[in-house]
Amino acid sequence: MSSTTSHRALPGTQKMRETVKQKSALPWLTLPALFFFVVFAVIPLIGVLVLSFANWDGIGAIGAAGMENWTSVLSDPELYNSLGLTFMIMIVSWLVQTPISLLLGVFTAGTQRYRAALAVLYFLPLLLSSAAVAIAYKALLDPNFGLAMGLGLPFLAQDWLGVPQLALGLIIFVIAWQFVPFHTLIYQGGVRQIPKSLYEAAQIDGAGTIKQFFHITLPQLKYTIITSSTLMVVGSLTYFDLIFVLTGGGPGNSTRILALDMYLRGFRANLMGPASVIAVILVVIGLALALFLQRLGGKDQQGSQLEGM
Repeated sequence: MSSTTSHRALPGTQKMRETVKQKSALPWLTLPALFFFVVFAVIPLIGVLVLSFANWDGIGAIGAAGMENWTSVLSDPELYNSLGLTFMIMIVSWLVQTPISLLLGVFTAGTQRYRAALAVLYFLPLLLSSAAVAIAYKALLDPNFGLAMGLGLPFLAQDWLGVPQLALGLIIFVIAWQFVPFHTLIYQGGVRQIPKSLYEAAQIDGAGTIKQFFHITLPQLKYTIITSSTLMVVGSLTYFDLIFVLTGGGPGNSTRILALDMYLRGFRANLMGPASVIAVILVVIGLALALFLQRLGGKDQQGSQLEGM
């Protein structure tokens, strides 16, 4: 009896052993990702933190500076001007991009063939680099040789990049034009995961399209909205190349956001210490915003959008 019992228990024991081996192998599988994260994220971040307490022009020897860089940067009014511009572009971009991306995502999630064709047109800006987009818009909006002269449209013949308010508005418009397709794709995937049975039940209860959108689509896209908002808000801290090519931070300092301020201090003025201070500030702001937005999702941040099922 004992030998028969042990013989019957053998397959289950083997499965348990295989499961234990698989679980013990999981940490080893994370080593490549951990290696790249340390090499390309942790070590550079430590290097920037060290440079923020040093004097370096990018070529010569590195010398200790103590808290001098931090004191000079934090007491510089230009930092707070750049910080204010960064947050203003971040907030306005979110207010503009989120509703447009959400509505386009819901629209393109349909099954009609013409929607697929329109989706391809919507996603075309994703194929272009930020520098190419900036160069194209800079040429198109040139008051002397752009669309104003080519199409005979006088209202376009304005100094778009020479007036602070116009330049700032143009930057927000171009950013939205380029990145709305990306967030539309995110919302499109989220909408397609919502069970059709929810909409069918709502139709039986007499709910129209608008009620279905506000009572089914929006609640089910809670985590999708948080994910898109996190990418949008944190990504707004890195709008460097587009603004650099389009306005160079001008006119004056009206579009000199933090990322551009960091570049100008480090590679134009050869002040790597103060530039590293701004880099550390950007990292702290990005982490704080990402954690804040993830907290909005509640304790179950990885929960399914189908939690109401």
